[in-house]
Amino acid sequence: MRAVVMYGAGDVRVEERPAPRIRRPTDAIVRVVLSSVCGSDLWPYATMPATGQGKPMGHEFLGVVEEVGSRAAGLKAGDLVVTPFSFSDNTCDFCRKDLHTSCRSGGLYGLDGIDGGQGEVVRVPLAGGTLVKLPVGEDSPLLPSLLTLSDVLTTGYHGAVTAHIAPGDSVTVIGDGAVGLCAVIAAERLGAERIVLMGRHASRTDLGLAFGATDVVTERGEEAVARIRELTGGDGTDKVIEAVGSRQALETALDVVTDGGVVSRLGVPRYEEGPVGRAIVLRNITLTGGASPARAYIERLMPDILDGKIEPGRVFDRTTSLDEVPDGYRAMSVREALKILVRL
Repeated sequence: MRAVVMYGAGDVRVEERPAPRIRRPTDAIVRVVLSSVCGSDLWPYATMPATGQGKPMGHEFLGVVEEVGSRAAGLKAGDLVVTPFSFSDNTCDFCRKDLHTSCRSGGLYGLDGIDGGQGEVVRVPLAGGTLVKLPVGEDSPLLPSLLTLSDVLTTGYHGAVTAHIAPGDSVTVIGDGAVGLCAVIAAERLGAERIVLMGRHASRTDLGLAFGATDVVTERGEEAVARIRELTGGDGTDKVIEAVGSRQALETALDVVTDGGVVSRLGVPRYEEGPVGRAIVLRNITLTGGASPARAYIERLMPDILDGKIEPGRVFDRTTSLDEVPDGYRAMSVREALKILVRL
């Protein structure tokens, strides 16, 4: 089968790989229908040391079950399914606490001999606990939106949930990437009254306004802080979702949140130390967030997509074939594309 493999920074290839097979009775083999390139895939694309082995890429996909192991409960060949970006048994103590990313038996696609999601076929471990069946067909126009349940929508929603957004809240979302835009969807869904989106790309911030943002702030740094303080009568917003991962974004988040407010971090940090000392304690700011337990949210969010209440699939602004994925990485890395949808 063909799959996307990264051999180093900027070195993404589509190559033939061994076809996956059932190795454990809890496995399932899934033929991929849709996949995508995640913003987190761009970090190794920019920094990964060269390697002769290569790393299978991708963790967002949906597809059709082709084969199931004897203990892949609840699944059968022909089921159309979506996967969260990590696999889990959905039964351990962490999973029962909606911490599927900490599953005692779980793991990540593309590591330790597990296929990546940017390929024709994937072996899914712990398939009965991981895969969620979709009540639509392969030709449904809802598939791009349903694919966002794999990561980007559930991650944006995790930011809103951990920030404890409630009706009437004011919220700042830092970052106009796909996760930030999905955080806008989530904040609006949870009843936020004012949603300030920080971003500099008009096509993206326009989409954010369509998703429910009430204000757009294009400034950065101290100018951004001043602008948001101006919009909120000097206090800042009740909640902040940081969807970038830079230290500057964290500093901005802490500067624009009101005293007693909450900052939720979604961006994978590119820093080891941050401004979380005495001043933050004195202001009673809560710092939260982290990796989304996507499996916990899929069935919670799916009805809104099926009913047409939300359209997160609009974050995909370019569709490619599998052979075109390397150029898709390039396009996303230079901001020519927001998020790549891969049709197989």
